[in-house]
Amino acid sequence: MERRQAVRARRTLDGPLPDREAVGVTEEFSMGLEAALSTDIFLTTQLRRVINWSRRSSLFPMPFATACCGIELMATACSRYDVARFGAEAVRFSPRQSDLLIVAGRVSTKMMPVLQRIYLQMAEPKWVISMGACASTGGVFDTYAVVQGVDQYIPVDVYVPGCPPRPEQLIEGIMAIQRQIDQEGMPPLSGGKRAGLGLAVAPSHEVRPQPIGLTVGAN
Repeated sequence: MERRQAVRARRTLDGPLPDREAVGVTEEFSMGLEAALSTDIFLTTQLRRVINWSRRSSLFPMPFATACCGIELMATACSRYDVARFGAEAVRFSPRQSDLLIVAGRVSTKMMPVLQRIYLQMAEPKWVISMGACASTGGVFDTYAVVQGVDQYIPVDVYVPGCPPRPEQLIEGIMAIQRQIDQEGMPPLSGGKRAGLGLAVAPSHEVRPQPIGLTVGAN
């Protein structure tokens, strides 16, 4: 009873904060790492591995969403998919604070110079994901006003197919970049210029027949 009253008093804004003994909590809490590791040991590793680990665990995405792919991009940050599990939830809308450009949706010829400027202003090392059919190939917009693939102007590392792709596919594309960072650390170069990885995320689902047969038009 006394513990319950102390907790209620702590939840009250104007009430006093009880100490740990009043609430009945006397044991020490930790994140779990302190209990698993002893305090009199040390770890050795390579500086390159530490740098690569910190880079791939702290990707700062720069969203460039222009169409329905942007809705799927937003869904990756929601609780159902939670891209924060992979250290890529800190979305920045400033290119100078970002290192992962996600192009989600179609890009028009008038918008392409803006995308190029955003890419040039991003911090090095930087990575690019082309999300969806429209960003990768122009999609159904086979017109003079739409760019038929952003890789004609900026290097693309990972292509995420779909119209629009599901959030799981985008997360798989982010994980592909993280695996590349773990192995190499830096983006590839070709002739002294930045070259895209050119990786494509393969669909992970199998097309299955409908559980109930179609009866439209049947006698």
